[in-house]
Amino acid sequence: MGLNTLRFSPAPVRFGTDGWRGVLGVDITIETLLPVAVAAANELLYRAPSGLTSRQVIIGYDRRFLAPELAVAVAAVVKGCDLEPLLTKTSVPTPACSWAVVNRKTLGAIVITASHNPPEWIGLKIKGPDGASVERDFTDAVEKRISVNRLAIPSEEPIKIFDARKEHIEALKKKFDIPRIVAGLRKIGLKVIVDPMHGSASGCMKELLQNNDENFDFLKEIRSNRDPLFGGKSPEPLARNLDQLIGEVKNLNISGESSIGLVFDGDGDRIAAIDEKGRFCSTQLLMPLLVEHLAKVRGLEGSVVKTVSGSDLMRLVSEDLGREVLELPVGFKYIAKEMIKGDVLVGGEESGGIGFGMHLPERDALFAALLVLEALTSAGQTLGLKLKDLENRFGSSYYDRVDLILPSIQSRHKLENFLKENPLEKVNNNKVSEVISTDGFKFRIAKNFWLMFRFSGTEPLLRIYCEAPNKEIVKETLSWAKDLAEKND
Repeated sequence: MGLNTLRFSPAPVRFGTDGWRGVLGVDITIETLLPVAVAAANELLYRAPSGLTSRQVIIGYDRRFLAPELAVAVAAVVKGCDLEPLLTKTSVPTPACSWAVVNRKTLGAIVITASHNPPEWIGLKIKGPDGASVERDFTDAVEKRISVNRLAIPSEEPIKIFDARKEHIEALKKKFDIPRIVAGLRKIGLKVIVDPMHGSASGCMKELLQNNDENFDFLKEIRSNRDPLFGGKSPEPLARNLDQLIGEVKNLNISGESSIGLVFDGDGDRIAAIDEKGRFCSTQLLMPLLVEHLAKVRGLEGSVVKTVSGSDLMRLVSEDLGREVLELPVGFKYIAKEMIKGDVLVGGEESGGIGFGMHLPERDALFAALLVLEALTSAGQTLGLKLKDLENRFGSSYYDRVDLILPSIQSRHKLENFLKENPLEKVNNNKVSEVISTDGFKFRIAKNFWLMFRFSGTEPLLRIYCEAPNKEIVKETLSWAKDLAEKND
């Protein structure tokens, strides 16, 4: 890769809820990426808070095809902006870059990742000086900078490299009593099976829990090798992508052993779990457990922030503990904004991201995983038993989502107008008690029972969410909602 002065013809760049992503070699090439990196770096410098004199920018990357090479090229053009890029030594979970920003007091971070998207995708995330993803006004400014000046001048000077992975792991170790967690796992006979989905969190849980213990029989990791194709599936922690992990947990259960499966997405900021019987547990179930643990066992204060698509179980547990609950539009950036403003205990979204006021205003799947293990070992229970206890007190909760590709943007607008002008009074013969329009259209029917329609802002895509007291009702309601959408698009 030559480091000569580069000037490119304009290409449209549109940031989504957390970064800019597209198909490698089609939407994102070296020619389109470098001007975006330059614009992002200059905007980080322009918006630096008063008193922040650093000119450092963290440059990180995940395990996707060409991600390391693209990160090196990004570091070179950031250096060409008369800034000081700090390039991660290896691929790292994105939260490690957020931690490095806060710990080293840098301007921010640029991370080459497409998170949980399909293997052929690549992308870029921007973190501000607080470690959180930048907001819409920031990315709007980046897009404007690109349209005005697409000049990228890579520097040929050496780039500083640092071990962001090690710094992050050492920081996490200081926030937990690791020997106590390990002893607790052994006491209840709980094995831990980790599935990083071939992503950048590979090996991290072993490093976190090893604690100079040579007898490491309680932890096993699968799919830890780098595979830019991610086994042919998107590295997203959903049940349909976790056949091997679910199978491993079930096999141990059949042989009389209890285990927990922990899964991380491609860049290590999302989490899900598998209980000892093979049940998929998203953050819809994990977050209520963690809220109760942090409030009761750790005795921490603070409100709970959830997205509108989050489970009622989150609200019921939080309110039982006397905590204020804020319900926001879908997207962790909204949660992060509240975390930066004030005293938040936990903030989470249904898609797997959880942030903690005691840590960062950003998702961190490794932190969440350690906290799940701490909660279970403190209670002396497996995940399934702990969740059963919550459901006995607050009601059963089952959840699912279907994505419906609409024929066109015009169809999307037609269906959206239909729902706006004709708010549902019944959902599959169940009376609607409340209509919520925080983000899309949410129709509440009863406790732990609601249906929600949410449209993509840029694609002819409709997401339909449902929570209900049992699986059959969820399935029936989603099928009814899908038929309604298809008849009115």
